[in-house]
Amino acid sequence: MAEEKTDTALQEPLEIAAGALAGDEYTPDAGVSGALAKEETVSRVEFDQMKTERDQLVDRLARLQAEFENARKRAERERVEFRDYATGAVVEQFLPVLDNFALALSADGSAEQLRSGVQLIVKQMEDVLKQLQVLPVPTVGEPFDPRVHEALGTVERDDMPDHSVAEEIRRGYKLREKLLRPAMVRISSNPKQVAE
Repeated sequence: MAEEKTDTALQEPLEIAAGALAGDEYTPDAGVSGALAKEETVSRVEFDQMKTERDQLVDRLARLQAEFENARKRAERERVEFRDYATGAVVEQFLPVLDNFALALSADGSAEQLRSGVQLIVKQMEDVLKQLQVLPVPTVGEPFDPRVHEALGTVERDDMPDHSVAEEIRRGYKLREKLLRPAMVRISSNPKQVAE
């Protein structure tokens, strides 16, 4: 008897599948399947209304995606334009310095005249950096600060406090309060102060 129920239970899905392959439409029998079919039926008006609403939502989503993409591209383009503008403004201030270097290289003068000319150009460059709020990191005589100084070694000095900057190897710079590069320095080691 259990085998008959199993055969009957499998029979219906097999008939449905065979009918679907043959191109027949499936119409559920009465009972539970019929109740589900009644619940699933939607009037044509409701179907058209839901389809219209879906199409409107899909259209709105597509428009929002396009707006977002356009805004992203516009922001990227504005960022590139601003970077180019800022770079151009900085480079423009350094062009006179470059011109003076070219004049110094083409000048016929003594080594001393060339040296004083280069010193004037360095002063001009420092002035441009100061206008851009780029300032050198204080070094010689200052206490060693690992946040702005990079130690390359120590020097024994009796005339300076222990762990202060004795020599500047390469100048460091800050843009306002942001460190652009640390100053390379040698630190003083005062044996008298260490002994005390």
